[in-house]
Amino acid sequence: MHILLVASAFNSLTQRAHAELRDHGHSVTVELALEGVPLWDAVSRHRPDLVVAPMLKSALPPKVWEAYTCLIVHPGPVGDRGPSSLDWAIHEKASRWGVTVLQANAEMDAGDVWASVACPVPPVGKSDLYRNEVSDAALAAILLAVERFASGTFSPRPQPQPQAGGGEEGVACSRAYFDQGLRRIRWESDSTETVVRKLRAADSFPGVLDELLGREWYLHGGHPEDDLRGRPGELLATRSGAVCRATADGAVWIPELRPRRVPGGPATFKLPAVLALGDSLPRLREHPAPPDARSSLRTWADIRYREDGPVGFLSFSFPSGAMSTPHCRRLLRAYRTATSRPTSVLVLGGGRDFFSNGIHLNVIEAAEDPGAESWANINAMDDLVEAVLTTTDRLVVSAVGGNAAAGGVMLALAADEVWCRTGAVLNPHYRLMGLYGSEYWTYTLPRRVGPAVADRLMREALPVSAAAGLGLGLVDRTVECGPQDFAAETGRLAARLASSSATQARIAAKKAERERHEAAKPLASYREEELAHMLRTFSDPEAPYHALRKAFVRKHPAARTPPHIGVALPGRKAAPRASSRRGGAEFAPGAVAG
Repeated sequence: MHILLVASAFNSLTQRAHAELRDHGHSVTVELALEGVPLWDAVSRHRPDLVVAPMLKSALPPKVWEAYTCLIVHPGPVGDRGPSSLDWAIHEKASRWGVTVLQANAEMDAGDVWASVACPVPPVGKSDLYRNEVSDAALAAILLAVERFASGTFSPRPQPQPQAGGGEEGVACSRAYFDQGLRRIRWESDSTETVVRKLRAADSFPGVLDELLGREWYLHGGHPEDDLRGRPGELLATRSGAVCRATADGAVWIPELRPRRVPGGPATFKLPAVLALGDSLPRLREHPAPPDARSSLRTWADIRYREDGPVGFLSFSFPSGAMSTPHCRRLLRAYRTATSRPTSVLVLGGGRDFFSNGIHLNVIEAAEDPGAESWANINAMDDLVEAVLTTTDRLVVSAVGGNAAAGGVMLALAADEVWCRTGAVLNPHYRLMGLYGSEYWTYTLPRRVGPAVADRLMREALPVSAAAGLGLGLVDRTVECGPQDFAAETGRLAARLASSSATQARIAAKKAERERHEAAKPLASYREEELAHMLRTFSDPEAPYHALRKAFVRKHPAARTPPHIGVALPGRKAAPRASSRRGGAEFAPGAVAG
């Protein structure tokens, strides 16, 4: 079928729907629902068989849903209504939630149900939940609804009438907008559990509005701290750019802050808390994370290392997947420490959310000289990727549990193997930010997928599902499991890899191959060529990158649907999940695990 995706933005869920519907053989195009742009004209131009709205903040015009079957994806169980579904789910401590695909009609969220899929609600932030458990449920529901529509025999069922206000866990109801009055933190009386829940329900938008050091800020992200104590509301310590603030019975780590927008002023954006507070931050001690990653005390750390026999696990989790210059340098130090350990396999990543999205555009935008900070950031990324590429005394595995983009994809490709959770989406390109790219992509990407496919991926700048990545050669193994199980699954697979009789032979062959490649063309040459392009861009204030970065960071609304997603793209059949390009009979990395 020809499916038109209508969305308020080409966000993570819309990208995943775009990629996976194409994997299932459908022709797919996208139209953004933009203010002042007649949606009917766009829809009628596409003449779709079916309209699917994965993420829509406004109602479809009646003219559209009267002429076409329009399926709306709502992040709530059957009968749930309202714009703050996930906020309420976290606020009410639901352990189970769901996603409903319903048919658009005259009443928001009230149409007949085509499919619904339940999902767990783990103790994570709203944005993490949305990109993972909710995304998994949404894609299952979308694919089921599309299959039912294509059959021509399915009749959607009416929704039950929702209860007013609230109800028991999982019981549908009509919920009001979750405003800042409900989010307000009362530091004198709120427990750590309550504060964390409020912060998680607001992550990453809109944040929790609060006063700190005489200014109004939106707080983003929240992690419990069991060791530090202080007067409620007091700032206690810093760690890796985050601040720790006392609650009524403990403390929380807050990684990011966003200043409240001044009336008539420019849009504000999130920054690491210490950077955002700047000179107003009092002198606080830098409180390092406990060295034992398995400590029973709850705390926050964005980089962790642990060992299990011959396997080392270096995990990292940066807000929104963005890696600033300090992030890259700290991760490089941790990587070098990890490679000094007597292990034969090192797993890089393994978290449940973002792997990496490359350089930190927000920090760059806030810098006194964004061009200079861009240059520092890309060189710090290159240093990290180079360290991975030149590790020849063990196997390195990139464990991609969540989405990755741009330099983050290239960081993953620097490893010997890439294991990707089936729900992850990859964006292996830079063009949409006006960049040529670095991170040794001109070496790693063609080596994996061939020059022609590498050129197409860069030129098309489209999302790639984990299954399609496996077929292309971007991914060596897809891991079919829930987000919460990814770390355990990769641990099990890494133990198998370390115990394989072929592993030591692979390590020896890897060293020889790196020496051959270095003799043919040194890594330094790839880096020099890539950075020459990047330096010209960073040094030119008129280069499109600077305007594109500003628009992205400050969330300027798009004026039109970007051309690269607004054209119909033919379906593609993803490679069989059991295909393999590497490894022997004992350990075939092309297979699905889980």
